[in-house]
Order: sequence, then structure tokens, then C-alpha cells
Amino acid sequence: MKSFAPVAVVIALSLSFIAAPAASAEPSWTEEEVTLDNELYGTLTLPEGDAPADAALLISGSGPTDRDGNFPGGPNDSLKMLAAELGDRGIASLRFDKRGTGESIAAAPPEEELRAETFVEDAVAWLEFLKEQDRVRRTVAIGHSEGGLVATLAAQREPVAGLVLLASAGRPAPDLIREQLAGQDLPADLSKRSDDIIASLERGETVDDVPHQFDALFRPSVQPYLISWFKYDPAAELAKTAGPVLVVQGTRDLQARPADGEKLAAARGETTLVTIEEMNHVLKTAPESRAGNMALYADPSVPLAAGLADTIADFIGKMAAPD
Repeated sequence: MKSFAPVAVVIALSLSFIAAPAASAEPSWTEEEVTLDNELYGTLTLPEGDAPADAALLISGSGPTDRDGNFPGGPNDSLKMLAAELGDRGIASLRFDKRGTGESIAAAPPEEELRAETFVEDAVAWLEFLKEQDRVRRTVAIGHSEGGLVATLAAQREPVAGLVLLASAGRPAPDLIREQLAGQDLPADLSKRSDDIIASLERGETVDDVPHQFDALFRPSVQPYLISWFKYDPAAELAKTAGPVLVVQGTRDLQARPADGEKLAAARGETTLVTIEEMNHVLKTAPESRAGNMALYADPSVPLAAGLADTIADFIGKMAAPD
């Protein structure tokens, strides 16, 4: 594999200087429902006409997040909006319901059998499906949040013309969980117990006696998945890929920190880091208050942050020869 120097181009976008394009009276794209073996389901968005088009696979984030970027209690439509905005710019896309979500709910394995690699294998299958479409010219993997790691791992197995990582972690999952728990002001005994559980999972060892306060995070049935996820360092995995990479970070993201974007951008060359002012984790322009920021996780009426779709479209348009 070709090696690159760890050099990144860093760009900051200020919303005061970038205006979103006016919405078209009629969409310049069409959508159709697609399936893999009548087990996994998604939506293929194609620009109007018969001309070849670049296409993006949109990979959603952690937990029960569906093709549109929605999760229980959080109907924000972020990925649905992104597909539409890319379609307006002549870029095709495919977004899909993960196993256990939306129309793919019946495809979920028992929780104790789920692994991080399960989602990677599905992403590879969808990339192969996308490449088989008659009008698709080049393929790009776009991963949001934990979907950034899935996109990275999938690109190691199924070559793409480029990678886009949106609000993605640049550090291993155990580090992120420790950081999140540290911010919850846990009692000393629970804090120590959480550290012990995380350390055990990092060693690949399951834990039986989980305090009930941690059932949602560390219940025994989910531990095999956590072990499979914990072993990956997103930046190290990104260094194993080839081709151009776009890393997009928002300044009001409550989950992915500036350090995450910087770590990803430093992992290898051919990487552009773009910071979008006031964008939060669900890709919307957020107020400074935490409550106002979190309210956008469940508000599909708010559009995507200005400049996001243009940034991605510009990156795709400048990619090298078709893969």
C-alpha cells in the first residue's frame, strides 16, 4: 500500500460567510427502495437523467440509528437531508437501515452474537451493491459518528474513491467512554468499578457482576460487541486506507471533540480537515446552550448546517480517477 506523510489540510468554515443554496421547487433527483436479499433495506437516491454520477454510501452512527439518521426519541432526519442535498448537487447516494432498525429490524442477530464486524460486512455488501448500479461512476463511503469507523474498515476491504468522516471519533472507544463517564460525577466506587469493567473488556474478558447503574452500557449480553469494538483505533485504521479523505468536525459537537478530528487528520496524508462553525453532532447549526443543542437531536424541521453539503460535494468533485 502506498504510504503518505501525515499532512492534513485544515479549513474552517464560518456560517456568516456561507449561505445554503435556495431550495428547488422540485427535487432534481428520485428515490427508490432497495434491498439486500430481502433482509436489509435502504433508499437509493439518483439525480435525474441518464448521465453517470458519483455515488455515496451513507453509514449511520452508533446504536439503533436508521437510514435517515434517526434513533428512538431522536427524529432529526440528518442523513435523509444529506441525501437530498447531495442529490441536488448531482451526487447519488444510498442510505440503509442497520440490522435491528427500521425495515431491517428482523435482521438483527441475538445481542450476544452481535459484533462490530457485523456492521462492517453489511457496509461492504452495500458498497458492492452500489457499484453494480448502471449509472454509478465512482463510490465514496460517508460515515457519521461511529459510522466513520465502519466506513473506514469497509474501505479496507472494498476500495472506494474517497472517504468522508462526519463527526467521527478519532480515539478508541474505551477512551471515549471513560471521558463520558468522567463527566457524570459518579460516586467513587462506581467510577472505579466502571474503570475496572472497561479494562477487562479491553483485555477481551467479559464481566459478570455489573452494577445495575451500568446495565444500559455494560450488560453481559452487549459485552461481546463492546470487546469487538474496543480493539479498533480509528486513526490507526484510517492509516491503512488509500485515497483522499475528508474529515468534517463541528465546533458545537457534544460527542466528537476537536481532538478527534485532529487525530484522524494526522493519521495519514491526502486528508482534509474541515471545521464547520456551530455545527453539532447531528449536523445542524446549534445554539450555545446544551439544552438547545440537544433539542436538535429530535427536530427534523431544522436543516443541515450551511456549508456541509457543499463541502462534501466539492471533495467528491475533486477526487482522482474513478476507482
